[in-house]
Amino acid sequence: MTGTPQRSHPQPERTFVTIDFAALPDDFLWGTATSAYQIEGAVAEDGRSPSIWDTFSHTPGKIDNGDHGDVACDHYHRTHEDIELMRRLGTNAYRLSVAWPRVVPGGDGPVNAKGLAFYDRLVDDLLAAGITPSVTLYHWDLPQVLQDRGGWPERDTAEHFAAYAAVVAERLGDRVAHWATLNEPLCSAWIGHLEGKMAPGQTDLTAAVRASYHLLLGHGLAMQAIRAAAPDAQVGIVNNLSTIHAATDREEDLAAARRMDGHTNRWWLDPVHGRGFPQDMREVYGVELPERPGDMRLIGAELDWLGLNYYFPQTVAADPTGPAPQVRTVRRAGVPRTGMDWEIDAGGIEELLLRLTEEYGPRKLYVTENGSSFPDLVRPDGSVDDPERQEYLTAHLAACASAARKGAPLAGYFAWSLLDNFEWAYGYDKRFGLVHVDYATQVRTIKGSGHHYADIIGRARGRERKAA
Repeated sequence: MTGTPQRSHPQPERTFVTIDFAALPDDFLWGTATSAYQIEGAVAEDGRSPSIWDTFSHTPGKIDNGDHGDVACDHYHRTHEDIELMRRLGTNAYRLSVAWPRVVPGGDGPVNAKGLAFYDRLVDDLLAAGITPSVTLYHWDLPQVLQDRGGWPERDTAEHFAAYAAVVAERLGDRVAHWATLNEPLCSAWIGHLEGKMAPGQTDLTAAVRASYHLLLGHGLAMQAIRAAAPDAQVGIVNNLSTIHAATDREEDLAAARRMDGHTNRWWLDPVHGRGFPQDMREVYGVELPERPGDMRLIGAELDWLGLNYYFPQTVAADPTGPAPQVRTVRRAGVPRTGMDWEIDAGGIEELLLRLTEEYGPRKLYVTENGSSFPDLVRPDGSVDDPERQEYLTAHLAACASAARKGAPLAGYFAWSLLDNFEWAYGYDKRFGLVHVDYATQVRTIKGSGHHYADIIGRARGRERKAA
């Protein structure tokens, strides 16, 4: 992104009272999203092998409360119940991820028929319910056997990923049109290999930069494989992006904001839009990229759509003694926050949608994740009240519609998340779901926010019917 933030603080948060449904296309996707390791459970059933998240979550001290995803939401055994919940919410799309170790347990080589059959049935059941499946091929659950051979810092992993993508696309491509290669490669590379807070838990800048490169190479190779197996496929990538603001107007903080913008946004966007990896960030990292002839063409192949995961803005200051990119996050007082302690700024999602539209010219944009964690109030009658999540949802949807009105080619919105689930290093304490899950009993209860989302979708479709 070239539009580097120049102001020292975000503009005051705008208040959105209504959603401009008329700004959204009639075929807009109203969806929810999940990921395999966070909800499926059944980690040792029907031939699935361990992933890096199985290993990481069972490593003492890595996950709050010693939690892990062994059972999670038991979605593997409760798909019909969960699809019924989607139907009750009125959604017409569902973003799911396929577990690589369930389909190709060895990372490469033989395909696990039972694992692939699970997703085959899931797609059929979604379609029977009138719900469009959107399939993400990699949501961080690398087979542990490939990590043992070097993981994403090694080129072989990108090639194995493409082979796995071909297997899934060949099986599901006759019914699935909407594909994402990677979810949030930033988290895999930076948080998993540089910060050590996610699997595989490394703190090595060279490994992190090499992983970032091979993740995007894997994206390019997988796009090629999906399109070969399913010529009508619409293929994109999902990035988690933030608006970046300097803590002060001092030159060193403005420069820090520029670096953070490169680290968080441009490093992931420029290569997949044919611009290569940003030169300024190459200099910041000081790590030689493992580039081979033809790689940039693969990585930069034209996307059918671009996915935005948005949760919070970032305010940063220079930190000359810290690791690359030598910035520190500044906590601003008096700013509303979610239960994750993330700042709330609905205007940021509009800003990003418009910035992506102006600077990268995507064919289509999807908000592939957006949501909030707040403590839920379970009432004596079992109902779940979550007014803060309802307000968050309304404000961000209104901001999305505002961006669409101003020209962003927004084609869908996927709320994170359908279910409360295993929230990575935070375990089960942080709840993002529109549906409450009692983890002891696996009882599901639609929250106030779920009913609110259903009402929003109903009003949007009412407008569509009137227009027709």
